[in-house]
Amino acid sequence: MIESNFIDHDKEYTEEYLSNILKSVKTIAMIGASSDPTKFSYGVLRVLHETGYKMIPVNPKEAGNKIRGLDVYESLEKIEVKIDMVQVFRDSKFLMNIAKDAIKIKAKVLWGQIGVKDNEAARLAEEAGLKVVMNRCPKIELFRPFWKPKLNQKI
Repeated sequence: MIESNFIDHDKEYTEEYLSNILKSVKTIAMIGASSDPTKFSYGVLRVLHETGYKMIPVNPKEAGNKIRGLDVYESLEKIEVKIDMVQVFRDSKFLMNIAKDAIKIKAKVLWGQIGVKDNEAARLAEEAGLKVVMNRCPKIELFRPFWKPKLNQKI
């Protein structure tokens, strides 16, 4: 891959880059999803699910249970449907292994939540053809002005 095809994750992402991802993905596996309604991951899962994304919670500690009526999986490999985006609510030190798993399941996007960033993991995922976003929240991005038409809101 040509060097210029890699994203500099220390700079702002363009609105076009983020909106294209959010418009194209349908199924999101959320690593680190929590059944605790006071946790940020729960709120993000709720909003993404209510917005129309098919959400698949992944958390080995809660595998076999349900979060908001959704089956919780132990790992990405256990999920039997095609995953478009892997969203990560785990410490950055886990991102490299999660990137490898995302590549293995042929996800299209690896998205690290606010505070989740690893440039080497991003490079590995990009080399495998995934789009990567780090240190951002898709829930927040959904409510930016470029996304309002999707939510049928007036601009």
